[in-house]
Amino acid sequence: MAYKVDKSESDWKKELSEEEYRVLREKGTERAFSGKYNLHFKNGMYKCRACGNELFTSDSKFESGCGWPSFDNQVSEDAVVTERDTTHGMIRTEILCGNCGSHLGHVFNDGPTESGLRYCVNSVSVDFESENPGD
Repeated sequence: MAYKVDKSESDWKKELSEEEYRVLREKGTERAFSGKYNLHFKNGMYKCRACGNELFTSDSKFESGCGWPSFDNQVSEDAVVTERDTTHGMIRTEILCGNCGSHLGHVFNDGPTESGLRYCVNSVSVDFESENPGD
Protein backbone atom coordinates (compact mmCIF):
# COMPACT_ATOMS: atom_id res chain seq x y z
CA MET A 1 0.00 0.00 0.00
CA ALA A 2 1.22 3.50 -0.81
CA TYR A 3 1.11 5.96 2.08
CA LYS A 4 1.08 9.79 1.99
CA VAL A 5 4.19 9.86 4.19
CA ASP A 6 6.92 7.81 2.52
CA LYS A 7 10.31 7.91 4.23
CA SER A 8 13.31 5.62 4.16
CA GLU A 9 13.97 3.46 7.21
CA SER A 10 17.17 5.44 7.82
CA ASP A 11 15.10 8.65 7.98
CA TRP A 12 12.70 7.01 10.46
CA LYS A 13 15.67 5.88 12.59
CA LYS A 14 16.91 9.48 12.74
CA GLU A 15 13.51 10.82 13.80
CA LEU A 16 12.34 8.19 16.30
CA SER A 17 13.85 6.91 19.54
CA GLU A 18 15.06 3.29 19.57
CA GLU A 19 11.87 2.13 21.34
CA GLU A 20 9.61 4.13 19.02
CA TYR A 21 11.39 2.71 15.98
CA ARG A 22 11.16 -0.85 17.35
CA VAL A 23 7.41 -0.59 17.86
CA LEU A 24 6.33 1.72 15.03
CA ARG A 25 8.57 0.47 12.23
CA GLU A 26 9.56 -3.06 13.30
CA LYS A 27 6.08 -4.00 14.62
CA GLY A 28 7.19 -4.46 18.21
CA THR A 29 5.07 -4.31 21.36
CA GLU A 30 5.63 -2.47 24.60
CA ARG A 31 5.19 -4.39 27.86
CA ALA A 32 1.61 -4.52 29.14
CA PHE A 33 0.75 -1.89 31.76
CA SER A 34 3.97 0.04 31.04
CA GLY A 35 2.76 2.71 28.60
CA LYS A 36 2.06 6.28 29.67
CA TYR A 37 -1.37 6.36 28.00
CA ASN A 38 -2.72 3.09 29.42
CA LEU A 39 -4.58 4.80 32.28
CA HIS A 40 -4.67 8.26 30.71
CA PHE A 41 -8.14 9.84 30.46
CA LYS A 42 -7.70 13.53 29.66
CA ASN A 43 -9.72 15.12 26.86
CA GLY A 44 -7.99 15.46 23.52
CA MET A 45 -6.64 13.72 20.44
CA TYR A 46 -4.30 10.75 20.11
CA LYS A 47 -2.03 11.11 17.07
CA CYS A 48 0.50 8.91 15.32
CA ARG A 49 3.89 9.40 16.99
CA ALA A 50 5.67 9.00 13.65
CA CYS A 51 3.71 11.44 11.45
CA GLY A 52 1.15 13.29 13.58
CA ASN A 53 -1.91 11.80 11.86
CA GLU A 54 -5.05 12.06 14.02
CA LEU A 55 -6.09 8.54 15.07
CA PHE A 56 -8.40 8.43 18.11
CA THR A 57 -10.30 10.90 20.28
CA SER A 58 -10.39 10.67 24.05
CA ASP A 59 -14.16 10.08 23.74
CA SER A 60 -13.43 6.70 22.14
CA LYS A 61 -10.97 5.60 24.85
CA PHE A 62 -12.00 3.12 27.54
CA GLU A 63 -10.36 0.99 30.23
CA SER A 64 -10.25 -2.58 28.95
CA GLY A 65 -7.91 -4.01 31.58
CA CYS A 66 -5.65 -5.44 28.84
CA GLY A 67 -2.63 -3.26 29.75
CA TRP A 68 -2.62 -1.08 26.65
CA PRO A 69 -4.67 1.99 25.70
CA SER A 70 -7.97 0.85 24.19
CA PHE A 71 -10.32 2.68 21.84
CA ASP A 72 -13.62 1.67 20.26
CA ASN A 73 -13.47 3.81 17.10
CA GLN A 74 -10.92 5.55 14.93
CA VAL A 75 -11.34 9.26 14.27
CA SER A 76 -12.03 8.78 10.53
CA GLU A 77 -12.48 5.90 8.12
CA ASP A 78 -8.94 6.22 6.72
CA ALA A 79 -7.08 7.16 9.93
CA VAL A 80 -6.20 3.52 10.60
CA VAL A 81 -5.74 0.66 8.14
CA THR A 82 -5.59 -3.04 8.89
CA GLU A 83 -3.53 -6.03 7.79
CA ARG A 84 -3.70 -9.71 8.66
CA ASP A 85 -1.02 -10.65 11.20
CA THR A 86 -0.03 -14.30 11.62
CA THR A 87 3.06 -13.79 13.80
CA HIS A 88 3.61 -15.52 17.15
CA GLY A 89 1.36 -18.45 16.18
CA MET A 90 -1.79 -16.29 16.23
CA ILE A 91 -4.13 -14.82 13.66
CA ARG A 92 -4.81 -11.18 14.51
CA THR A 93 -5.67 -7.94 12.76
CA GLU A 94 -2.83 -5.44 12.89
CA ILE A 95 -3.62 -1.73 12.89
CA LEU A 96 -1.37 0.75 11.11
CA CYS A 97 -1.43 4.50 10.68
CA GLY A 98 -3.32 5.23 7.47
CA ASN A 99 -0.96 8.11 6.72
CA CYS A 100 2.51 6.53 7.16
CA GLY A 101 1.96 2.79 7.70
CA SER A 102 3.49 2.72 11.17
CA HIS A 103 2.46 -0.12 13.49
CA LEU A 104 0.03 0.93 16.22
CA GLY A 105 -1.15 -2.39 17.66
CA HIS A 106 -4.09 -4.70 16.93
CA VAL A 107 -7.87 -4.53 16.78
CA PHE A 108 -10.14 -7.16 18.32
CA ASN A 109 -13.87 -7.87 18.07
CA ASP A 110 -14.40 -8.00 21.83
CA GLY A 111 -15.07 -4.37 22.65
CA PRO A 112 -17.77 -3.53 25.20
CA THR A 113 -19.32 -0.62 23.31
CA GLU A 114 -21.73 -0.41 20.39
CA SER A 115 -18.89 -0.72 17.84
CA GLY A 116 -17.86 -4.09 19.31
CA LEU A 117 -14.22 -3.15 18.61
CA ARG A 118 -11.19 -2.80 20.85
CA TYR A 119 -8.29 -1.02 19.20
CA CYS A 120 -5.39 -2.09 21.42
CA VAL A 121 -2.64 0.51 20.92
CA ASN A 122 0.96 0.81 22.09
CA SER A 123 1.42 4.08 24.03
CA VAL A 124 4.78 4.59 22.34
CA SER A 125 2.96 4.64 18.98
CA VAL A 126 0.97 7.76 19.82
CA ASP A 127 1.26 11.32 21.07
CA PHE A 128 -1.53 13.09 22.92
CA GLU A 129 -2.75 16.61 22.21
CA SER A 130 -4.87 17.97 25.06
CA GLU A 131 -8.06 19.96 24.48
CA ASN A 132 -7.14 21.97 27.59
CA PRO A 133 -3.97 24.09 27.35
CA GLY A 134 -1.71 23.49 30.32
CA ASP A 135 -2.72 19.84 30.74
